[in-house]
Amino acid sequence: MSGAQGQKETLGFQAEVRQLLDLMIHSLYSKKEIFLRELISNASDAADKLRFAALSDDCIYEGDGDLKIHVSYDADARTVTVKDNGIGMTRDEVIDNLGTIAKSGTKQFFESLTGDQAEDAQLIGQFGVGFYSSFIVADSVTVRTRKAGAPSAEGVEWTSEGAGEFTIESVELAGRGTEIVLHLREGEDEFLNGYRLRSIIESYSDHISLPIIMPVESSPTPAEEDDAQSPSEPAPTEETVNRATALWTRAKNEITDEEYNEFYKHISRDFEDPLETIHARVEGNLEYTSLLYIPARAPFDLWDRQGRRGVKLYVRRVFIMDDADELLPPYLRFVRGVIDCNDLPLNVSREILQNDRKMESIRAGCTRRVLSQLQKMATSDEERYAKFWAEFGRVLKEGIIEDAKSRDDVAKLLRFNSTRTEDETPSCSLDAYCEGMVEGQEHIYYITAGTLSTARNSPHLEIFAKKGIEVLLLTDEVDEWVVNHLTEFNGKQLKSVAKGELDLDALGEEAKDEEKEQEQSEEHKVLVEHIEKALGERIKQARVTNRLTTSPACLVADEHDMGAQLERILSAAGQKFAGSKPILEINPEHPIVRRMQAGSDDPQFDDWAHILHDQALLSEGGKLEDPASFVRRLNEMFQSLAGVP
Repeated sequence: MSGAQGQKETLGFQAEVRQLLDLMIHSLYSKKEIFLRELISNASDAADKLRFAALSDDCIYEGDGDLKIHVSYDADARTVTVKDNGIGMTRDEVIDNLGTIAKSGTKQFFESLTGDQAEDAQLIGQFGVGFYSSFIVADSVTVRTRKAGAPSAEGVEWTSEGAGEFTIESVELAGRGTEIVLHLREGEDEFLNGYRLRSIIESYSDHISLPIIMPVESSPTPAEEDDAQSPSEPAPTEETVNRATALWTRAKNEITDEEYNEFYKHISRDFEDPLETIHARVEGNLEYTSLLYIPARAPFDLWDRQGRRGVKLYVRRVFIMDDADELLPPYLRFVRGVIDCNDLPLNVSREILQNDRKMESIRAGCTRRVLSQLQKMATSDEERYAKFWAEFGRVLKEGIIEDAKSRDDVAKLLRFNSTRTEDETPSCSLDAYCEGMVEGQEHIYYITAGTLSTARNSPHLEIFAKKGIEVLLLTDEVDEWVVNHLTEFNGKQLKSVAKGELDLDALGEEAKDEEKEQEQSEEHKVLVEHIEKALGERIKQARVTNRLTTSPACLVADEHDMGAQLERILSAAGQKFAGSKPILEINPEHPIVRRMQAGSDDPQFDDWAHILHDQALLSEGGKLEDPASFVRRLNEMFQSLAGVP
């Protein structure tokens, strides 16, 4: 696809790029200046990549280690130019990077578009398509680039008017890096003004650690020139317009909230301010600085555990790695930021990081710091924490499974729906649950289900409602694994209301009458045996229950068997496993069960038993193996009760 050297080619954009360009060209965004921020961020990334590559081969500096970004404009030609002397690109890289959107989130990007121009503009950087924001203000874009270390003859020029195709040809380029020239549309004259460009850089890119150079806008007066320098010293023609210092190296009291927020937007490509900022410096045997952010919204690839991470690793302010997953555990993969360590070698590799004790200390320290900050938020600002939980709660739960050392800290951050609240927003913490326990209660009770509605209306909750005992409603798929790893909290065992036998008689009511219970068991022994015979292999056993007050029956799992909801999840995922048979519990006080007790010799008894089982299965969100048979039995029963032949 790259063609021979020197050959000029006209190629078509990837379909997704054409769709994106159409969005850029035909929409008027409220923040058009984002194009400059995105191009400067890309240039900064190119410099970071060059520094990292030079650690193993400093020849690619080509004698020029002074990395800079130049921004200029030409009012006569109506162009804005952003130029860097970073890593540059080869011909194939230009085609790959500018002709396609090489991101797994391309589909999600277009699905996320709302039709609201301001909202859609904020998605541009997050999905790795910042370069294309150039077409918001430009009707033509030219890119000239040469890979560091490549011969000058291997320069590349890429040009497009955003009409579905681009041209590419090999050119002679003396210097490495990338130059992007934007030919502005009519009506975009505001960007042909040096002061306007400076203000954009100061607002969005002041934190960039690379000098951003612009031409001096106006010459000093003769008097100022005499005072400033001797006649032999020419007036400077260029000047640095940003601070060009790494933000995280500055003292916290010297950094404004606006500067923190803009740095977050630079490293995350997000357009919304972060929910929380965590800036800390650790000194002693191991010295490092961490500047971490908790976003306000979940990134599109949050559920891709193998995808990019959001923390950059620096060693003595030299960029080393863009997505160092050794810095934080996977369940904190939504965190963005930088970690700069003074005590790691500059040539550190991923293999070294995986077995480095210093990295283990950094990872443990940053994990504690993030969890501690979340706990402070949960305690001091419930509304903000609720916003965090809505975005990241499900992924945070993974910490219960994979981080045994931090399990107690993560458990305090969990939020669940509960039978004591009607709100659909999970708000009940385990601490709050324990505080609300009734006298004599020894367990934290929960139920897992596919939906909140199914959980709230489960017959398993009837006895708990009667006794005023709160039950947690767990509806996320990950909850099944969470409760398998979080077996207790503050000394209280977690117990499913749909597994094993319950002993609630001493809670909120008089102690159980063992003699009466024994009599009931004997009285219904024949009924239970008939039900077991009718249902055969569909159940493990039948028994009289003490957990139902209004429903005729329910299905429960044995104490150590896999729960029904977990079986459904695994089955839906295509996993093969040896399923366990449920236990059918019957309510002896229900009219249907009493009728079955009185007519155990009725020829329709087997149909009653199957209907009892099937409706219990439906009530917990299960699916019938043979819905037609259930409907047939139900219709025949209705006809019989109505006296219709």
